[in-house]
Amino acid sequence: MNIGEMLDELKKRARKDPQIREKLLASREAASPLGAFCAVCREYGYEIYDMDLLQAGEEAYAAMRRSTNGGGENSPLLSGEDDYYEMFFADL
Repeated sequence: MNIGEMLDELKKRARKDPQIREKLLASREAASPLGAFCAVCREYGYEIYDMDLLQAGEEAYAAMRRSTNGGGENSPLLSGEDDYYEMFFADL
């Protein structure tokens, strides 16, 4: 399972289970929010680490850019599409 699939599954669980949702939301208040978020993910069985999450977002964004108008400089700027962390909370 890739990072995106794990985040989707965790998001579905968090929507059904208020305890998971609250833990995830509380992670945003930590001194290191990304690290705390990943720790909660691992607590629930999703092996997600800080750099893996950042890299997955960047790779997905790069693939989107390459698929748009040949991936050149004329490709549209897709704001926030590379940030799986922020997109997760926006959807939650």
